[in-house]
Amino acid sequence: MHLLNVISAPFSRRAVIAGLGFSLTLGLAACGQNHALSRDSPESAPGAPGRSTDPAERFTDPPGRAADGRATDRAGGGPGGGPGGGSPAGGGPYAGSRVGGCEVTAKLVPSCGVWWGIAPEVFTGRPPRRALERVEERMGRPADIVHLYHRGAELFPTAEERGIARGHGERHGERDGEHSGRRLLLINWKPSLDRTWAEIAAGALDRRIDRLAAHIRRGFPERFFLTVHHEPENDVRQAPGSGMTAEDYAAMFRHVVLRLRRGGVDNAITVMTYMGAPNWSAAPWFGGLYPGDDVVDWVAMDPYADGRVQTFDGLVNKTREEFAGWPGFYRWARSRLPDKPVMVAEWGVFERPGSPGFKESFFTGVRERMRDYPWIKALVYFDSPRAPRGDTRFDTTPGGLKAFGELARDPYLRAAPVPQE
Repeated sequence: MHLLNVISAPFSRRAVIAGLGFSLTLGLAACGQNHALSRDSPESAPGAPGRSTDPAERFTDPPGRAADGRATDRAGGGPGGGPGGGSPAGGGPYAGSRVGGCEVTAKLVPSCGVWWGIAPEVFTGRPPRRALERVEERMGRPADIVHLYHRGAELFPTAEERGIARGHGERHGERDGEHSGRRLLLINWKPSLDRTWAEIAAGALDRRIDRLAAHIRRGFPERFFLTVHHEPENDVRQAPGSGMTAEDYAAMFRHVVLRLRRGGVDNAITVMTYMGAPNWSAAPWFGGLYPGDDVVDWVAMDPYADGRVQTFDGLVNKTREEFAGWPGFYRWARSRLPDKPVMVAEWGVFERPGSPGFKESFFTGVRERMRDYPWIKALVYFDSPRAPRGDTRFDTTPGGLKAFGELARDPYLRAAPVPQE
């Protein structure tokens, strides 16, 4: 959710652009707590949504597809390969690697199963390492991905976050024989709380971006996921000259990514993260947010199971009658961005006082149906007792804890070990 990235931020003449005017409409995701590619791509020519122009980076489409975008053959391959899938993208310092029968591409797409991730104990005030230790103990396994949040001039990853990525001194890594001890960082960065997207695209934060690039280059060579100003939809202001149009967002995203690359950051796997909510996605400007294939490696959504959502398909394919033109995010991504792996970068299930068994049944349903969506290659849960719209902790009931643990330990979510580099 936007809320966390603006908490405790100073107000300014442009405070509205930081998301302080957010509305809690359907699908507004919850935000977390504080916390390679061509170097000469022209910033002035963003790629249109569609297939990659580089055949080496194309993935084979799954063999069959139902009307709702799900695979008709559970054995069908997704973006990482596997039966019916393509081979990993090669070349460069991060060529695809194989561990056992699974391949992980240069862009961190696993051919086997799905990465399992967590935003741990958000809004509790606990430091990331302690929060992660507690949540891994609760769910009974280490996370593949840890979702962390930064804003403004903060440098990342911090020393603590580097330790999390490398598994230094981790109890789980030592006792879980199937886990390497390493984790992938998903870093969610809002570059500024008081600059417009147009100003950032024009270079207003170049010194900040260059300082961050030097920090990453010096201390963190491992690959990591990076999303820039996630969930931009409800910050869009289409008025001419606002500096906050959908096109301004796309230009900002491109500028940040390309400048980081020019600064030597070739290990950031970029993620374009949408809310995935029908009321925003049906807006006429929605397509203009996409920054271009050359600067986007994964596409992501941040859906939450509120009172309208009953099933996993309802989560990843949210629709509403009054927005009949919107097919649901997973369907849209498969249609418009068919070569991009899909990440569920934040998802959570809110408490339902009248239905205390809902979390248990929902987690069970995710486990039963997740294989029907082979292009979803990462599931990252948002665990918080005080998310803006409710309590998303997975263990508020014994049944919920049991079902979530069974989901987390499903072999489909444990197939590909985290790469060592």
